[in-house]
Amino acid sequence: MINPFEDFKDFRSEARPLPLDRLVPAHDEAMAALTSGYTKLVEQEVKSLVWFVEHNRVIEAYTVACEVIRSLDYDGQNIEEFCYQLDSGASMPYLISGPAGIYISALCNHVAEDDLVLRLRHMQRQMHFLGYRLPHGKTLRIEGDTGNFTGAALNGGQLIVAGSSGDWIGAGMTEGKITIVKNCGRNTGEWMQGGEIWVGGRIHGLGRSVSGRIYQAGEPVVGRER
Repeated sequence: MINPFEDFKDFRSEARPLPLDRLVPAHDEAMAALTSGYTKLVEQEVKSLVWFVEHNRVIEAYTVACEVIRSLDYDGQNIEEFCYQLDSGASMPYLISGPAGIYISALCNHVAEDDLVLRLRHMQRQMHFLGYRLPHGKTLRIEGDTGNFTGAALNGGQLIVAGSSGDWIGAGMTEGKITIVKNCGRNTGEWMQGGEIWVGGRIHGLGRSVSGRIYQAGEPVVGRER
């Protein structure tokens, strides 16, 4: 009986690296780079020992964040994983909610993708300042609850929170749209210059908006058409 595989007995295939062999180091490098960038930001911010939510401090933190991430190579999935890494405290020397959220927002604003989803339902802590300065052409959907100052200074982007948010939602936003599927806290729309905020549930308190429109359960509560 003839062995049909006889001609192949001396065949030796060349070892080829599996895609995983390339993906794992690339993933680890991306996460290490994001951690390093965050550490640089926090080290800059903790020089004063206490971090206050002040307009100039927020702008300064965002400027530093943009500088440290300028050369980083990352994608939307890396951002989501980094959020959980922050939440767990793994490899993190500090976790300051304000700078952490500002750093995440800078990453979202400068990532290559225009449509981002952050699945944060299982996080133990709520991030502040998510969606800060979200620009034109960017859509950010957050699955889970967010903290204070969500969508602050929104600059034309589309922010969707499939959950509830804290206080000062859309503070200082100039244009764009924020959608909160459930409820939000006090001072909603404070210093709002334009754009729209849609809240599916209850707004616990309105801020002093300059312009723009705010809707609660589909009904306009600020900026009603006459």
